[in-house]
Amino acid sequence: MKGVILAGGLGTRLFPLTKITNKHLLPVYDRPMIYYPIQCLVNAGITDIMIVTGGRKSGDFLSLLGNGSAFGLKHLNYTYQEGEGGIADALRLARHWVGNDSIAVVLGDNIIERNVNKAVRDFRKQGRGAKILLKEVHDPERFGVARVQGDKVVEIVEKPKEPASNLAVIGIYMYDSRVFEVIEKLEPSDRGELEITDVNNWYIRDGSMSYEVLEGWWTDAGTFESLHRASSLVADGGANLVSEDD
Repeated sequence: MKGVILAGGLGTRLFPLTKITNKHLLPVYDRPMIYYPIQCLVNAGITDIMIVTGGRKSGDFLSLLGNGSAFGLKHLNYTYQEGEGGIADALRLARHWVGNDSIAVVLGDNIIERNVNKAVRDFRKQGRGAKILLKEVHDPERFGVARVQGDKVVEIVEKPKEPASNLAVIGIYMYDSRVFEVIEKLEPSDRGELEITDVNNWYIRDGSMSYEVLEGWWTDAGTFESLHRASSLVADGGANLVSEDD
């Protein structure tokens, strides 16, 4: 199983901090933001990792991370996304590298308290399809929201005005290699982007989507408020910087 970290974009919601750097290189408490998704994958036993960069100063990722030796890695892979075509557009840049393997995808500004070890193990046993992680939030209208029935996800609605639940789809996804065929068939949304929600709904219709509810806290760090919250949470309680059993 391979890991893909999506760390492109212009980070406009964090301007002017992002005027001179990629947002994923900004500090979250005492480490660069990009450290957290890398460690998330490493903790789950995924050591074959590609980082999709983009925007300003993308070469600084190489200066900071090198081949990933700080995380016990022998090698890191990099590719570059031109423009802002959406999450699914960034993911398809990894197609040639992933091949027929399954993948775990982590958005570069997502930070979790614990780990995704169990979810990764369960997906490996699942064998095909996709898995998403959900988290109860107080403001679901800001996110893709999952409607579930028992152990099934029946629909995901992006930023609904009237959410069907308070279960937000967080930025950690697992897919079989069919995901790239799905992406190639997508039409751009009203925002002009290839939406990851459309990918997830394809797997729901296929009957091969599973889900787990994440334990511990989760936050993104893509706005001034959430960046501050992420730093405070890490300072108060740590994050997934050491591997631990479920």
